[in-house]
Amino acid sequence: MSGLDRHSWAEPVVEEVHPGIHRIPLPLPGDGLRAVNVYALEQPDGLVLVDAGWSVPESERQLETLLGQLGAGLGDVKRFLVTHVHRDHYTQAVALRRRFGATIALGRGEQPSLERLVGAAGVGGSAGAGLADARERRTRSLRQLGAAALADELEQHIKNNPDVPGDWEMPDEWFDGAVDVPLATITLRALPTPGHTPGHVVFHDVADRLLFAGDHVLPTITPSIGFTTDPGPLPLGAFLDSLRMVRAMPDARLLPAHGPVTDSVHARVDELLEHHADRLDAAVTAVQAGADTAFQAARALPWTRRATHLDDLDLFNRMLAVTETATHLDLLVAQGRLREQTVDDVIYLSTP
Repeated sequence: MSGLDRHSWAEPVVEEVHPGIHRIPLPLPGDGLRAVNVYALEQPDGLVLVDAGWSVPESERQLETLLGQLGAGLGDVKRFLVTHVHRDHYTQAVALRRRFGATIALGRGEQPSLERLVGAAGVGGSAGAGLADARERRTRSLRQLGAAALADELEQHIKNNPDVPGDWEMPDEWFDGAVDVPLATITLRALPTPGHTPGHVVFHDVADRLLFAGDHVLPTITPSIGFTTDPGPLPLGAFLDSLRMVRAMPDARLLPAHGPVTDSVHARVDELLEHHADRLDAAVTAVQAGADTAFQAARALPWTRRATHLDDLDLFNRMLAVTETATHLDLLVAQGRLREQTVDDVIYLSTP
């Protein structure tokens, strides 16, 4: 895409991607991703939405406006099929369920993270304790990764900009493993694709060759890995395995959560696998050159399509970069290409 139209997918326009299936971009507050795509599936008894958006007033207004172009309203949404628990995908489903009674389905692997966010209080519980725990775990992890100054900066930012608890409640239904989701007009196959989050799922419409990919496969960017409350062991390894699983399926049109619809899941998966193979090699090279923590390795690696230095990224993206570098280093240790030791609660890397 040219510089002029690279973000045109985020414009507030309904796009019919298949008969009866519509892509609806919703705005994200102060987020470089610009928008999140939700997909409205027209069914005889109402609408089913794949993903829901971030529960903020501007998102709800845009969803209501764009659904109006389909002759529907917010109350016509009967079911949410959510790919993962990040707030730009999940929280608006909770807010609308409270008002209109729609049901929510989510991958079982998201349960530990969601229980932390809800505060282990069940439906309607306060998320405050869960958010505080998540923030503490995040800053502690940054210190272990050699990024003490970044952790200090994050703590100060949180102090100056307290996080507002989002809409976090348990879903009505969990997807356990690979299961069929029968709708009136089509059957989707919910497939676990851990990596971006432990419970991420994609929805495969086998008959029409469509993949509702969430954040697992994105057409122009690589999804963050390991940035979640409970990432699980070796999240990058899980992500790469999930990519290979999707690659082994018949090819399909890519219906992503961020970015335009494209014609081939396989083509993008091949690019993502190559990208991470290159990043793994680059991480080894960084350690060989003297970067002995995830923070130092992240400073040695280029970021974004513009090859930006870590120090020139904003706070949030520096945090993402260090966390993602750590997932590459963890996998390299598991593969025997690097080794690690912990000294004074900091993880140090070296070559065998």
